Amino acid sequence: MSHFSTVKTELRDRQALVEALCDLGHPPAEGSCQVRGYRGQTVTADMAIAQADGVDIGFRLNPDSGSYELVTDLELWKQPIPVERFLAKLTQRYALRSILASTAEEGFQVSEQTSHLDGSIELVVTRWDA
Repeated sequence: MSHFSTVKTELRDRQALVEALCDLGHPPAEGSCQVRGYRGQTVTADMAIAQADGVDIGFRLNPDSGSYELVTDLELWKQPIPVERFLAKLTQRYALRSILASTAEEGFQVSEQTSHLDGSIELVVTRWDA
């Protein structure tokens, strides 16, 4: 009996997802990866974050929705924060990375980035027209 759970997300941009995971201190292995779970069971994902306790965190592309789903054994989740909070932080970093990439494409530069105590991030971008 598998213990793996799949959590749907709206994370669609692979590069932004990888950068967001790196921002949170979880650089993923990419490619076809085995995500480990209960008693050595594995499931295949597109990227995985190996954990010392043997219960990994994976992300798998759902071709129907075009988004990456979190795959892990939630019964053995031992992260310092609950999975909901982990996904909230990941989604925030993903949004920031997506905005930074989009604004850079449009010729904007970050002039100010401030992280507030409430967890919010203030971003000011500028573009000089010639």
